[in-house]
Amino acid sequence: MVSTFFRFAVLAISLSALLSCGGSSSGGSTQPASTPNILYVVMDDIGIDQIEAFGYGGDTPPRMPNLGVIAQSGVRFHNTWSMPECSPGRAAMFVGRYPFRTNVYAAIGTYDLANAQISPYDMTVAKLLKQANYESGMFGKFHIAGPDNNEAGNGTPQQLGWDYFYGWIRGGPANNDLTAGGVSSGNSCGFIPSAAMGGADTGACYQPEGSCKVITGRSTFGDVPGKQCLHSGGVFVPNTTCQSTVPSNINFTKANGYYVSPLVVITPDGGLQAPPNTDSRNRGYRTTIETDSAIAWINSRKSDKPWMATVSYSAAHTPYQQPPGSLVRGDPGDDLNCGDLVQQRVVSNKMTEALDTELGRLLVQTGLATRKDDGSIAYDPKASNTMIVIVGDNGTFPNVVKDPFDMTRAKSTAYQTGVWVPLIVAGPMVVEPNRKVTHMTNMVDVFQLFGEMAGIDVPKAVPRIIDSASLLPYLTNPSQSSIRNINFTQGGYNVQANGQRNGACLVPTKIDNTTLAVVCTQSVFDKSPCEGDAGVWWGPGYTDPSVIGPPFGQPSSTGYRSCWQVNQAQYKSGLPLTTIAAEITTAVRNDVYKLVRNQTQTYFPATDTGAAVTTDEFYQIDQAVPTPKIDKADLNLMPSMSTWSSVVRQNYNSLLTSLNNILASQPACNGDANIDGVVDSQDLSIWQRLLSWALSSVADFNLDGLTNNDDAQIIRNNHGACAKATAVY
Repeated sequence: MVSTFFRFAVLAISLSALLSCGGSSSGGSTQPASTPNILYVVMDDIGIDQIEAFGYGGDTPPRMPNLGVIAQSGVRFHNTWSMPECSPGRAAMFVGRYPFRTNVYAAIGTYDLANAQISPYDMTVAKLLKQANYESGMFGKFHIAGPDNNEAGNGTPQQLGWDYFYGWIRGGPANNDLTAGGVSSGNSCGFIPSAAMGGADTGACYQPEGSCKVITGRSTFGDVPGKQCLHSGGVFVPNTTCQSTVPSNINFTKANGYYVSPLVVITPDGGLQAPPNTDSRNRGYRTTIETDSAIAWINSRKSDKPWMATVSYSAAHTPYQQPPGSLVRGDPGDDLNCGDLVQQRVVSNKMTEALDTELGRLLVQTGLATRKDDGSIAYDPKASNTMIVIVGDNGTFPNVVKDPFDMTRAKSTAYQTGVWVPLIVAGPMVVEPNRKVTHMTNMVDVFQLFGEMAGIDVPKAVPRIIDSASLLPYLTNPSQSSIRNINFTQGGYNVQANGQRNGACLVPTKIDNTTLAVVCTQSVFDKSPCEGDAGVWWGPGYTDPSVIGPPFGQPSSTGYRSCWQVNQAQYKSGLPLTTIAAEITTAVRNDVYKLVRNQTQTYFPATDTGAAVTTDEFYQIDQAVPTPKIDKADLNLMPSMSTWSSVVRQNYNSLLTSLNNILASQPACNGDANIDGVVDSQDLSIWQRLLSWALSSVADFNLDGLTNNDDAQIIRNNHGACAKATAVY
């Protein structure tokens, strides 16, 4: 548990920065009724399969009573698709456009160019709401642009329109520190466990500034001493007392899962801070830090200006790591093994429960809810002028998927378990709360909803094609018919310099409670996140002894840039081939049927080559509770195509046409730096400005990671208006 002093210090620092920017403590419920405030809560890797409020969650759903209260007080959108991974899902919600328009197809990684990040010339929701005089703050995970291969670096949130940012620019937390701060080895959860698990029940807890105290025994909430110390910001040295000097083997600089993270703070005056990991602001439980910073900002807003606060929680993204016992019910699970695929399911539940606990505190401490005598929250959607929107950014990570959903077709795929997410909207605009909407909705629609809440005509306000459909009518009209005719999702690989790709990662996946499979994927962008997901990295700089020699006689620094090359090496070594995850995955659906298209680079032993193989799959699906009909492999209708009825064939042909039309709706426009559909002198001016940066940028048109004279020539060669993009939904 974070010490009272530490939590006060974090809040004091946050409030000091906020108040220096002109804020005043007033809470979030005093805006004119015509312009609501917006609280937007994003949950990471929490698909609809986890959520009991939607009727799912299997036999062991994570306990989320606070989310349940909001769901019962608003509208539950029961048929919402996002994109298969976090960055494209977040890009969709923040700019209202599909991946083939933003070029954000996968989780943004170290090597992805600026061309695969949200463009500074796109209209983010923060920029959109400025048209209605909103202030926008974001807290937690960003992961839609920067810091790598981007001229703005850590400043991308401000470049994209947010007034205030307190969080993390990259993706999920770093791996758990197996050394627990330099004092151990092989510790799967990043802290010293109890003595019964080979750790210690007493020891010295050192802080970065040099102070120390002895911790003995579990806390009131069941936390072992090692985790108590970690949560306070310290490093725990087991079975010792405090010494006059900090032991030399302690490492305060190393990131450690949810407890030590490299924070970025951006203030409206342009101030940017990236404190080192020894700074107390970086040390503490990440879900709590995200909540504290949001509360401080919201409560410092002036009452005469509307605000939007995006609380972008990192939970329950990997790495799996037990939260503070104060945030969960019962045993905090400190003696669980975070590297065990079965025990991860329990830890994941606790992380999600901790998120819900902090969500309740967020609502209570900003005046949007009150606390009952039994500790539960009471929420009246009409009591404030704040709209609350809660979403999941993509489907659940495979190893923790709940029955009866399909863990072999989860996050990173376009199947239902990978893209079907919770969406809840509550607040004074909702007519007849506690409703379920089963009509198709998409994460891109959330972008338009925010504008509609602010009274903005969104299609007119955005100077380019958006893919959003209206959501507001579902809030105000309980009888609203379906607005979307089709739904769409897409994932793939991001652009890297000179056609490079992410390296190959072999990830163990539970097929059921007894069977373990290994899948090769290129959706993991580097060695560290691959190994953090219990995978074996075959890409550049691999070190695992199970990797088969350098490919094609190249040095190990090159690694395997394709899963088909992994299979080639395995085949030539007499080993069985590994299943390869789809590298490009796309799906479209109507009310009853779904078409999935996957493309994979496959190894063919007969010719000793790799080639792209595209497959279409066709399913009948629904949203039944508690057992929906989803797109499991044995329900693919394509093998029985010759026996289809005319109705089934008509649905297939219609979806096939829709899919092809959607993918063709954004013609190429090479040389268009500001994405206005015209290649002209404005693009040359942008290129000229970026010459001093010289590296990856929106003006790098030949995708070599450089901005130079070659790109200017591409602008000149393509001068003029491009073919027009078309709207589809």
